[in-house]
Amino acid sequence: MQHALADYDLTEHGPGEQFARAVLASDGGDVDVPIAASLPTLFPLAKHRPRYTVRHLLKSATVTEEPVTYVSEAPTPGTPEIAGTSYETSPEATFVPRLVETKLTEVTAGVAVPPDLLRDPTLLAGFVDYRVLVRLGTIENEVLLHGSADSVIPGLIGLPGARRRAAPGELTAEVITAAGEVEEMGGSCDAIVAHPNRYWDLLGSGMLARLGEVGIRVSRTRMIAPDQVLLGDFRAAVTLLESGTSQVSLCRGAGPDGSDVITAGLRLGLAVHLPQHFLLLDLR
Repeated sequence: MQHALADYDLTEHGPGEQFARAVLASDGGDVDVPIAASLPTLFPLAKHRPRYTVRHLLKSATVTEEPVTYVSEAPTPGTPEIAGTSYETSPEATFVPRLVETKLTEVTAGVAVPPDLLRDPTLLAGFVDYRVLVRLGTIENEVLLHGSADSVIPGLIGLPGARRRAAPGELTAEVITAAGEVEEMGGSCDAIVAHPNRYWDLLGSGMLARLGEVGIRVSRTRMIAPDQVLLGDFRAAVTLLESGTSQVSLCRGAGPDGSDVITAGLRLGLAVHLPQHFLLLDLR
């Protein structure tokens, strides 16, 4: 049989191959394939190009029990946004630590597929690895920035206690100023999330390379509006909580037209330690 993905290498034993083998061995019923990893980290093309997703900006922890308890330090009313030259006059001198509980929630992507695809293991494996996983990565970016539908994961863009301000000036100058403002809260600006349009603007101005020189990673995603840029001390501010496992499933006849549906998913949570370490710029 001739394949459209003739160069797909099944020797990689990716999740797509595991799923294709399970479908081939199934008796025509639903299929569930557990994967001992977080699926968004297995997207094959990520090995060959330095494109950060939102998860790449965060530190992570594997969770074995729920609920998860962590320490959060929200700013108190009257917290100054500019530090003095002593600890007593710094914003963090007013932060009050408290214990917070959270849990994980399902993040999934599903796509209806034609029946012929399920009968071709090579095409099926490639479709899962390249097309289903990229959909899951996009949905994960959306959830981390805007929150999950069940509100278990709060979106980074709308975190209570996070700062935001208008930034009508030139993009490079606004980013430089905002990076300094992030650090007024006691953190280190270590990452930026921007729409692809703004990402390429930063590249064209030479700013992207300069950010890289000081260790600031820039994630570009369509899941943030073109007129917004999110800066922060991402690794100090939040922790991505993961179960360390994922699942690829086939649900027979679950599509709106009775077609079969492939779903990929994992359980995620977010511990928010320091929401004030984020600053959202409104470029309008």
